[in-house]
Amino acid sequence: MLAAERGAARNTQAAYGADLQDFFDFCDRQGTPPAGAGTETLRAYLRRLSDLGLRPRTAARRLSSLRQFFRFLAREGVRADDPTELLEGPKPAPSLPKAITEAEVEALLAGAATLPGHRGPQAAAAIELLYCSGLRASELVVLPASALRPDAPLVAVRGKGGRERLVPISNRARAAAIAAREALAETGRASATGARAQRWLFPSRAANGHMTRQALGLLLKDAALAAGIDPERVSPHVLRHSFASHLLGRGADLRSLQLLLGHADIATTQIYTKVLEERLKALVEAHHPLAEREDPAAPDR
Repeated sequence: MLAAERGAARNTQAAYGADLQDFFDFCDRQGTPPAGAGTETLRAYLRRLSDLGLRPRTAARRLSSLRQFFRFLAREGVRADDPTELLEGPKPAPSLPKAITEAEVEALLAGAATLPGHRGPQAAAAIELLYCSGLRASELVVLPASALRPDAPLVAVRGKGGRERLVPISNRARAAAIAAREALAETGRASATGARAQRWLFPSRAANGHMTRQALGLLLKDAALAAGIDPERVSPHVLRHSFASHLLGRGADLRSLQLLLGHADIATTQIYTKVLEERLKALVEAHHPLAEREDPAAPDR
């Protein structure tokens, strides 16, 4: 069915096969026919995965394979019910957003300034806009050149799902973007991009006339290398996370942060509170006079 009806790739078929085979082996040890397994057998299988130390994300994927399998059996009339309907899958712990420090942002800007030709000002402008406005990469590359108007402190950005929001562009970021455009004009590359590309803040020779997300990512990694920062730690999304984390750490409220980031649900924004909690906990443990710290010279209490 996976191959014929869904056109699943071989790797996908192999993954389903491995997941189901593991469940079949468990059923054999339990003396239960796999196709006739009930909800309790499935719960026992999930408990075994937990006991084996499998990550919640891996266990959730195994359960997803079983759901597809038992739905197929029910649809084909092999069995009358679907035992996975009553099961709740393991909930993976939300991964904390990765951010760089404020000092590393300044170092990144300094590194960007050393890049040759127009790439230096262009990298600096991209970093300023990503970090000062919390833009996504897809939102940055399609910013219009009109965003540089001094009478437009707020720019309309179309985000995920076509939702539009207003984001502020700081004077510093605007000045960096203007410098990038001037550097591009001085090299003669601006005219080479064509008239259509001139409507974009980051024009390019690409088919759509503006810089691609891939080119933006490479530009940031070059700036990171110049700054002596591991390029794997720097990306447009990392700068967006840094924008949110640093704002929250300096007292911004969660609702304002949600509006700035363009999150449809505040639950998405709340993950940053975990970052703040970890930071505050580390602060107390490091500096509070009664905090329990490992000090070999300290007497036992």
